[in-house]
Amino acid sequence: MTHDLIARLQDFIFFYPFFMSYFWMIGGVVHYLALEKGRTRSHRALVAAGMPKVSVVVPCFNEESNVRRVIYHLANLGYANYDIIAVNDGSKDGTGAILNELAKEIPRLTVIHHSKNEGKAIGLTTAATISDAPYLMCIDGDSLLGRDAIEWMLEHFISDPNVGAVTGNPRIRTRTSLLGRMQVGEFSSIVGLIKRTQQVYGRIFTVSGVITMFRKSALADVGYWSSDMLTEDIDISWKLQTCDWRVAYEPHALSWILMPETLNGLYRQRLRWAKGGIQVLMKYAPHLAKPSMIMMWPLFLEYLVGIAWAYSMTFVMLLGVINMLTPLPVDWHISLLPHWHGMLLVATCVLQLIIGCLIDRRYDEKLLFYFMDTVWYPLAFWLINMITTVVALPSIVLRRRGKRAVWTSPDRGIQHE
Repeated sequence: MTHDLIARLQDFIFFYPFFMSYFWMIGGVVHYLALEKGRTRSHRALVAAGMPKVSVVVPCFNEESNVRRVIYHLANLGYANYDIIAVNDGSKDGTGAILNELAKEIPRLTVIHHSKNEGKAIGLTTAATISDAPYLMCIDGDSLLGRDAIEWMLEHFISDPNVGAVTGNPRIRTRTSLLGRMQVGEFSSIVGLIKRTQQVYGRIFTVSGVITMFRKSALADVGYWSSDMLTEDIDISWKLQTCDWRVAYEPHALSWILMPETLNGLYRQRLRWAKGGIQVLMKYAPHLAKPSMIMMWPLFLEYLVGIAWAYSMTFVMLLGVINMLTPLPVDWHISLLPHWHGMLLVATCVLQLIIGCLIDRRYDEKLLFYFMDTVWYPLAFWLINMITTVVALPSIVLRRRGKRAVWTSPDRGIQHE
C-alpha cells in the first residue's frame, strides 16, 4: 500500500505540470490564431465613442530612481484625452519631491501625497475617487507604458459594456543578469500562455498589477480595492468576476517593467504572490457555492491542485533525502523524475519556450536571443512555486484577518540607463 501511494504521488508530481504545460501551449496557440493574428486597432471605434477620457494612475512607494523617467514617458503617450494621477504613498526617499517638481512641468499631472504608508490598494482607491475619467489605467512606479496601450485596451470596453477590466502584456527590461533574462522567457513561455489560455476560456485568475485598465463604474460596483489583501491585483480580478464583470487580456498593450535580479528579491516577490493567491482563494471560497459561479470553479480547483502538488513534491523530496541518509525499505523506491520521462520533460520545456516566444516576438523582437538562458525556466518556475506555496499556506492561515497590507521597498533589479 505504501509503495502504491508513493508511486501515485510520483506520477502526480510529474504529470500535473506536464499536463498544464501542454494545456497552456494549446490555449496560447488557439488564442493567437483566433484572437491575435492579423488583428488591427480600430481608431474609428474610439472616435465614434467620443475618445473617452482616461486617468493613468501611478501609485508610488520609494520610487525616486524610476518615477521621473516613468512620468516623462507617460506625458508623451499617443492617446489625446488623458491625465496622470501619481500617488506618493508615504515614501521615505525623494519620490514626493520629484513628483512635486514634475507637476510644475507637466500640466496633465496631479500629485497626491499620503503622510504614511497606506498600501497600494488605498493609493489606487484614492486616485479613483478624485478622477473624473470613466476609465482608469493603473500601472506601477517602474512601468514604461506602451505608446498605444490605452487605445488597445479601450476597444474592449467600447465593444462590450460588461467588461470591467482589461490587463496588458508586461515585458521585462531588466536583462543584464542570468536571472533577469530567465524571467524574460517566463513572461512569454508561462505567464503569456496562461493569460491567453484563460482568455480563451473566459475567466482570468488575475490581472497584472503593472498594467490594467478598469471601468470606473465597475470598480464602484464592487467597492474598489481591498486594503487587507496582499495582492490587490488578484483580489480585484475575483471581486469583479464574482460580480458578473468580465476581465479581458490584451497582448498588444505593452508595459516595460523591472523585475528582481537576485534570488532573495525573486523569492520575496514570489512568496507575496503565493500568499496573495491563497488569501484570495480563502476569501472567495464561500461565494463559489452559488451555481452562477460555475465558471470560476476551474480557476479555483486548478489553484487548489497546485497547492496539493507543492506539498506532494515536498513530501517526496523529504523521503528522498531520508533515503539517502537512512535507506528506506526496498519497495519504497524514491525517484523524483522517472527515468523514461527525462527526455520528454526536456522536450516539453523547449517546446513551451519556443511557442511562447514565437507568439510574443511580434511585441518583443529580441525574445529568441534569450533562448539558451531561459530554456530551463519552466522547471525553475515549478520549483519556485513549490517552495513559496509550502511557506505561504501556514502563513496565510495564521494571518490576522483584516490586517492592512502595506508597501515594502520594491526590488527593481540591476538598472542601467
